[in-house]
Amino acid sequence: MEIKWTPWRRSYIKGETKSDACPFCEAAQGDDDAASLVLHRGEHCFVIMNLFPYNPGHLLIIPYLHAGDLEALPAATAAEIMHLTQRTLGVLRQALKPHSFNLGMNLGSSAGAGIPDHLHFHILPRWSGDTNFMPLIAGTKLIPEAMDDTYAALKPLFAHDP
Repeated sequence: MEIKWTPWRRSYIKGETKSDACPFCEAAQGDDDAASLVLHRGEHCFVIMNLFPYNPGHLLIIPYLHAGDLEALPAATAAEIMHLTQRTLGVLRQALKPHSFNLGMNLGSSAGAGIPDHLHFHILPRWSGDTNFMPLIAGTKLIPEAMDDTYAALKPLFAHDP
C-alpha cells in the first residue's frame, strides 16, 4: 500500500488555528498576496485560493466585511461577489480548462462552513474523472498540481480587465 503524507492538514483536521483571528480577515489585511494566495482584490471582496482545495483551482470569493450572514451584506458587496464569480469562471476556463464547476456557500457550521463567521463563496473546477476510489476506500484525495503552480497560472489572468 502506498501512503500519501499530508502533514500540513493536521492542524486543520484537529480544528487548530494559528491564532484566534479570522484567517480571511488576516488575508484581506495582509500585504503579501502571494503568501496569502490572494489572486485579486476588488472594492468589496477579494479572490483567494482555498488553502485546503478539493481540486486545483478551488477558489474562494470573500467579502472584506466580516459577516456570517448573507443578509448582512450590503447590496454592492453581494453584487461584487456575483461579478467576481463570473470573472473567476472565465479565468479558470482559460487557465485550467475545467469541464464544469461547483459553486456555492455553506452558511453556518451545520451546513459545512469551516469558518462560519465570515461567509465565502466557493468556486470549484471539475473535470470528468476527477473523482475515483481513493477518497472512498483510502480516505485520500490526490491533488495533481502544486499550489504554487496553480497560483502562477491564475494570478496574471486577474491582472487584466475582462
